[in-house]
Amino acid sequence: MPEKNNGAGKNPRSKGPRQLAAPKTNSDYGFPQLIDSFASLDSKKITEKLSKEPKREKKLTTELFQKKDEAKPQRKSRFLGQGKKGQKNAPKALEQPSEQEKEKPKKAPEKKKSNRSTSSKKQEPVKIIPLGGLGEIGKNMTLIEYKNDIVIIDCGLAFPEDEMLGIDLVIPDFTYVVKNRDKVRGIVITHGHEDHIGALSYLLKEVNAPVYSARLTIGLVEGKLKEAGILSDSKLNVIKAGDKVKLGCMMVEFINVNHSIPDSCALAIKTPVGTLIHTGDFKIDLTPVDGVMIDLARFGELGNKGVLALMSDSTNAERPGSTPSERNVGSTFETLFQRAGDRRIIIASFSSNIHRIQQIFDVAERYNRKVVVSGRSMENVVSIAKDMGYLKLKPDTMVEIDKARNLPDSDIVIITTGSQGEPMSALTRMAKGEHRKITVTQHDFIIISATPIPGNEKLVGKVINDLMQMGCEVIYEDTMGIHVSGHARRDEIKTIIGLTKPKFFIPVHGEFKHLAKNRELAVEMGIPYENIVVGDIGRVIELTSNSVKMQTSVPAGAVMVDGSGVGDVGSVVLKDRKALSEDGLVVATVVLNHKTGEILAGPEVVSRGFVYVKESGELLDGAKEVCRQAVNSAVGKGREYANIKLAIKEQLGSYFFSKTKRRPVIVSVVHDIKL
Repeated sequence: MPEKNNGAGKNPRSKGPRQLAAPKTNSDYGFPQLIDSFASLDSKKITEKLSKEPKREKKLTTELFQKKDEAKPQRKSRFLGQGKKGQKNAPKALEQPSEQEKEKPKKAPEKKKSNRSTSSKKQEPVKIIPLGGLGEIGKNMTLIEYKNDIVIIDCGLAFPEDEMLGIDLVIPDFTYVVKNRDKVRGIVITHGHEDHIGALSYLLKEVNAPVYSARLTIGLVEGKLKEAGILSDSKLNVIKAGDKVKLGCMMVEFINVNHSIPDSCALAIKTPVGTLIHTGDFKIDLTPVDGVMIDLARFGELGNKGVLALMSDSTNAERPGSTPSERNVGSTFETLFQRAGDRRIIIASFSSNIHRIQQIFDVAERYNRKVVVSGRSMENVVSIAKDMGYLKLKPDTMVEIDKARNLPDSDIVIITTGSQGEPMSALTRMAKGEHRKITVTQHDFIIISATPIPGNEKLVGKVINDLMQMGCEVIYEDTMGIHVSGHARRDEIKTIIGLTKPKFFIPVHGEFKHLAKNRELAVEMGIPYENIVVGDIGRVIELTSNSVKMQTSVPAGAVMVDGSGVGDVGSVVLKDRKALSEDGLVVATVVLNHKTGEILAGPEVVSRGFVYVKESGELLDGAKEVCRQAVNSAVGKGREYANIKLAIKEQLGSYFFSKTKRRPVIVSVVHDIKL
């Protein structure tokens, strides 16, 4: 019986019998048992049988192709070309080819492969454009762009560095966003910290796009926009974790995460190229204060469906293990309240750390203490969180500072700003003895429930020193358990990578050392090094389904806010301020006759911050003589007043450096009078 049917399925265009082997088992495709015998026959016997029983061969071969097509449709192109057309012509393929066909074999499979390759090359990439938050702490802002649609993630500020003299805030450069404002479909905010919402009021003045975020975040944003006078013109939309928002061709899903402020969310952004996940600031807290745990299940579901790229918080990527739960701080407060005894307790913390503030209220109520809130930002946040139900306390727990003056120290807790040593914060003013309503004494027990942000160590240290000199006991050591971070450590980041299984990995939020450590961590998790991108502000990351590259840039950087001025202070102004702060100022003034160029009055030389005038009379008299000589020399060459002013500046500069080895800022003023 097997010999009767050998050779069925022979394709005369094939180069050998290797492609004619039947499936490994009958059950795989449900073929008749006799088909198994085909694999044991050599090509010669198959040819003989085909010539003897073409009808039987044709029937069995048709069945073979049909069954294979049903079971493994991905193999159709290997045998039949494309789709139903290939099935229709399958029996015909077994006929003996003509001489012409032998000379020109069909190349359908190669052509199809070529088409797929061309299609891949033409795929439009999705662009990830960081405008802040990379290589720095704060100023977080990222654009997701696909063709004519842009979605903005966060819009935060940063605090000025030491050399940014007189600067109040630093915000991202919005040049690219303003230029492409017609493409902006919406702004999505991950949570309500200043480094994620602080610059939003400045952006909305330029680009009035709809804003989407959770309830508490929108409440905090409303306060900022009201202060900026643009609340009525803004389009604010409240969402909750699990909601999806359609923005152009992209779908943005909000996913609950744990952080040091309620309503924090990660984002899953479905684009035509693939799904992107942005973690925002996060940690995995198994015992959160509000009882709402991070939605790890949703991260896993997205990972099973396929994640193109994961953008992960890098702030604590250097630190091993997992971040402790926020509840641990509450236990520490219990211990410290007992230690304080009958002393007044003052606690400095971040104003936006509502979970921390909630625990302070809870412990204060257990110890029958009234709570005073001090500091403008602390008062604003506590008021909003209380009104919206995120802070739960008894009606009589919080009291005004004036009423607290009549209470004994043992009945009072003061929650204040100033945990970072900010010069104008409430705690700093207390340490300097400049607070209008609170005077610190040796009967105060002070807790600084935060760790210094990099760069603030000296400021915090000075506040602690000042308070201790007043006789206060100050608790500030991190080892006391008075602070836990709101950011994930290495094990938590690994968990998110393991759940989402991204093809590409992009570290975000942190200095370069944090981004580099997060890259190392991703490599440990099995992501190929070439699939990991450590970006830079302004560098465009282009992603397709199988490639990533950084080739182009957009305008980006830091825009400084000084008072009401935005961007009008640049490097030149800062350089002048630095020079003024280091070597002071000298102003030289002279009055000339318009007709003759003769000196009518002066020169006068005035110093500020350069030398002590009363002890430097000889130096300044010499400067006047140098100035007189410079004017006479310049007038003799022509009365171009720009040249006269330049001559005064250059010769005075040389004179002062030769005498003091310092270079003050010199301003020359020449008055011209017509007689």
